[in-house]
Amino acid sequence: MGSLATRFCGVDLAHPVLNGSGTLDALAAGTLGVSAFVTKTVTLNPRAGNPPQRIAETPQGMVNSIGLANPGLERFCDEHLPRLADLGVPLIVSGGGWSREEYAVAVRRIGAHPAVAALELNVSCPNVDTGCISIGTDPAETRALLERCRAETERPLLAKLSPSVADVSAVALAAAEGGAAGLVLINTVRGMAIDRDTLQPLLGGGGGGLSGPAVKPVALHAIFHCRAVTGLPIVGVGGVACAQDCLEFASAGANVVALGTALFRNPGLVEEVVAELPGLLERHGVSTLDDVVGRAHHHQGKALLEVDANHS
Repeated sequence: MGSLATRFCGVDLAHPVLNGSGTLDALAAGTLGVSAFVTKTVTLNPRAGNPPQRIAETPQGMVNSIGLANPGLERFCDEHLPRLADLGVPLIVSGGGWSREEYAVAVRRIGAHPAVAALELNVSCPNVDTGCISIGTDPAETRALLERCRAETERPLLAKLSPSVADVSAVALAAAEGGAAGLVLINTVRGMAIDRDTLQPLLGGGGGGLSGPAVKPVALHAIFHCRAVTGLPIVGVGGVACAQDCLEFASAGANVVALGTALFRNPGLVEEVVAELPGLLERHGVSTLDDVVGRAHHHQGKALLEVDANHS
């Protein structure tokens, strides 16, 4: 039976299962078995986030309106980062902001810490009015942001993109041209929930981001097309809930996968997926997840892309 060990953007991982940003508090809960820990998005200044209620369940996942609540760059680097460095797994720090310079300051400061293996640039959060997603919906802005941040660190930069754009592959290509080492696909999809009693918006922020099984087809589509146009390594996230999902995401083009919403229901899921993957890979006649990556693009890939383009 083969090994699950892999290498992503120069970072050695014991297996290909991570956590999605903002879905695991490793300082409180431990790593739950992830091969690398992805932090909640950090911004230059502290943020209280959106008013409650912040989470609403849906039949196939949940809608959240957290609003990038975080302690701010200085406190994160002084108090949180030293403790995260002791987790024993590679650390990927997610950063967000409202301008290129805010991102650049964070990248420079965070990237200087020896425990940081890579930085995720969140240009796709749907729960803020400006910055983040307003950058990530514009290919030119995304390219410029990556170029600016690329000048501040030698650490790999991962662009986390939203599918809520006209053409996510165009944004992905711009990120690649700007110097992204890899992509994170996808962030949540814009949605909302209505209170059954008051018939008013249930979430304090009004709308929010939909995650969970409902967004899995959207994630697969984004991964497939972004892989086709960029060839970049991809962290696949969005509705992953079992080992079979991991294989499907890999086939679409993801090199590693991240669990998010599913961890709320089952905190032990990472270990279950890692335990099931070898047998599932063996049944498909391969020994590693790397052997599956991009399989959906082979043979019929060109025809699939043409059909999809004609019906979009």
